[in-house]
Amino acid sequence: MSDAEDDPKIEPITLAEPLARAIGERYLTYALSTIMHRALPDARDGLKPVHRRILYAMRELKLSATSAFRKSAKISGDVMGNYHPHGDSAIYDAMARLAQDFNVRYPLVDGQGNFGNIDGDNPAASRYTEARLTAIAETLMEGLTENAVDFRPNYDGTLEEPVVMPAAFPNLLANGSSGIAVGMATNIPPHNLEELILGCHAMMADPAISDDALVDIIPGPDFPTGGVMIEPRATMVEAYRTGRGSFRTRAKWHVEDLGRGTWQIIITEIPYQVQKSKLIEKLAELIQTKRIPLLADVRDESADDIRIVLEPRSRTVEADMLMAALFKSSDLEARFSLNMNVLIDGRQPKVCSLKEVLRAFLDHRRDVLKRRSTHRMEKIDHRLEVLEGFIITFLNLDRVIDIIRYDTDPKAALMAEHWGKPHKRAMSEKDYVPPKPGEGELSEVQTEAILNMRLRSLRRLEEMELLAERDALMAERAGLVDLLESDALQWKQIGLELDDIRKRFGKETALGRRRTAFAEAGEVEEVSFEAMIEREPITVVCSQMGWIRALKGHVDLATEQKFKDGDTARFAFHAETTDKILLIGANGRFYTLVGVNLPGGRGMGEPVRLMVDLPNDSEIVDLQIFRSGEKLLVASSAGDGFVVTSDEVLAQTRAGKQVLSLGAGVKTAICRKVVGDHVAVVGDNRKVLVFPLADLPEMAKGKGVRLQKYKDGGLSDATTFVLAAGLAWKDPAGRTRTETDLGEWIGARATAGRMAPRGFPRDNRFN
Repeated sequence: MSDAEDDPKIEPITLAEPLARAIGERYLTYALSTIMHRALPDARDGLKPVHRRILYAMRELKLSATSAFRKSAKISGDVMGNYHPHGDSAIYDAMARLAQDFNVRYPLVDGQGNFGNIDGDNPAASRYTEARLTAIAETLMEGLTENAVDFRPNYDGTLEEPVVMPAAFPNLLANGSSGIAVGMATNIPPHNLEELILGCHAMMADPAISDDALVDIIPGPDFPTGGVMIEPRATMVEAYRTGRGSFRTRAKWHVEDLGRGTWQIIITEIPYQVQKSKLIEKLAELIQTKRIPLLADVRDESADDIRIVLEPRSRTVEADMLMAALFKSSDLEARFSLNMNVLIDGRQPKVCSLKEVLRAFLDHRRDVLKRRSTHRMEKIDHRLEVLEGFIITFLNLDRVIDIIRYDTDPKAALMAEHWGKPHKRAMSEKDYVPPKPGEGELSEVQTEAILNMRLRSLRRLEEMELLAERDALMAERAGLVDLLESDALQWKQIGLELDDIRKRFGKETALGRRRTAFAEAGEVEEVSFEAMIEREPITVVCSQMGWIRALKGHVDLATEQKFKDGDTARFAFHAETTDKILLIGANGRFYTLVGVNLPGGRGMGEPVRLMVDLPNDSEIVDLQIFRSGEKLLVASSAGDGFVVTSDEVLAQTRAGKQVLSLGAGVKTAICRKVVGDHVAVVGDNRKVLVFPLADLPEMAKGKGVRLQKYKDGGLSDATTFVLAAGLAWKDPAGRTRTETDLGEWIGARATAGRMAPRGFPRDNRFN
């Protein structure tokens, strides 16, 4: 404890300080560090600190776009040792991503070797790969030697690193960015550089340009993997206006004719950040599970480009219908969420609009231009001062040589000598006037330059060259003075610099051409699952043990079927391949099967538990065809139930949908289609109760209400019927009996009821 008190870097927590406050303060410090120095990019250069340090370290290693490659291990080691004291694997991963042309729209690192691929494979180890800067990355750092940006000490104070890059183009929007901080995140898509530059020109011409007009120039993201953007324009305008939204993209595809009426679909571009290998796996799973009956096979024939082949089930399949189903069920259609949360001036995190991001970049470029111009003026001033000294030397050459030759302290003698007025030409009021201690005296800078002058420079031709150089520098300085004093000239110069970038990396180049196209979502309409299935009659057979199959055609239900040893028939009914079939489990969950996905009828079928997640301890209560809009009566063995519409119980996943809430030891007893206006209930005690259907609530899920009161036992069966037509059941002899005089059994819901009529089945079942 005494050591901690003596060390000024250690802040001990005293008992007087609440632990919650101490932890809160330290977590806030961590959060701010994560937000500002790790996760969020700077709006000015679009870089996070790790990317900025990688590029700067590569520049210091002189890895230009035309230089030789260097080992990635050397680069990541220099970055870690000099600027970024974090794991070398994290640095290498960040550098590798900058080299991946499927992840970065305008790669900033030129990689040689295995830097990963669109399948999701990782890059090779850093000792096997090499890298250097790309030409466009060099433009991000133009002006670093001209005081264009501030520098700060590195983590150990031995070196300096730039706070922000000069950034000759809007890299934040051109390459995008993503990151997760503490309590906030960012996700920005890449855009086309030429469109961004045209947008900058429009903002410089009209700072109050509307979001609509700006989106006319920058219509949307331009992903490196291409694809087709189908997001409505109004949605995109709103997303760019608020800085939040999403963009929907689809794969690019076309139909390839194979002759004789056969064809196949070729996918040439996939949505951004979708791994091709996982996409193929998903498509194969759709075929295996028969969720897309129109699709027969998928093959990956990709080489350097993407070529995914989709084979239809038959030549009569419509390509648009097949693709619509695949867009809905796979990553051939994906959404990219927009969240333009960036650091303004490197300090303040803010969700910005498209205009605000472009404004931050333009303001930064203006500041860079002013600083570079001021730096250039200082260089010119220094050079002009030296030139004036050289001119004095040539005008008084013999005296200068005499002083240097014979004087013991030539520097002091040269500075003390009165040389008279230097040779000058007519100058404007903006021309440079070199500072001197007095009229005709040499400054220390001029004296040092004269003493360091080589003898071969003392020729007449050199004087003429010096005068020409001075005149050129004075003209350049006058132009810089005009530039610094005029906003219009500054914006004009920024526009010229942007046009130079546009000429080098614009749409006329292979790198700059737009890759993501635009289309209306309505061009490919979404279709229902049933529309993709060829409608054929089937006979569904399910055994007592839950083995299910579908026989072709409508087979006579009285036909005896074969089952496994110890198994017997349970359900058999006619259906069609397009039908959805509801499976009601004793656990209160409803599951959905599709007729076309049922196993064929040649064998014994397959266990239904392989198709849905029905627990082994839950029996199948009922199996029936789904009809939209129908109402179902569901009830538990405890005698609770309600009415639910069939659309509410339709499940979309294998896990099913919980409809009936059950207590301990309670099971689902019945699920019957509602037909009529009254409900008849019979308990294990053989008491029957009839009450109006209107007394039952209609619910989506829950426990329901009490149907009948029981002293012992529970619910045996329930059904609905038309009171005027009477209640029907089959007697022990198999004859249908109808009871129309039900006054004795009609009562209020949740009462005990009366003993069943004479001839009522001994199994207590109405049907």
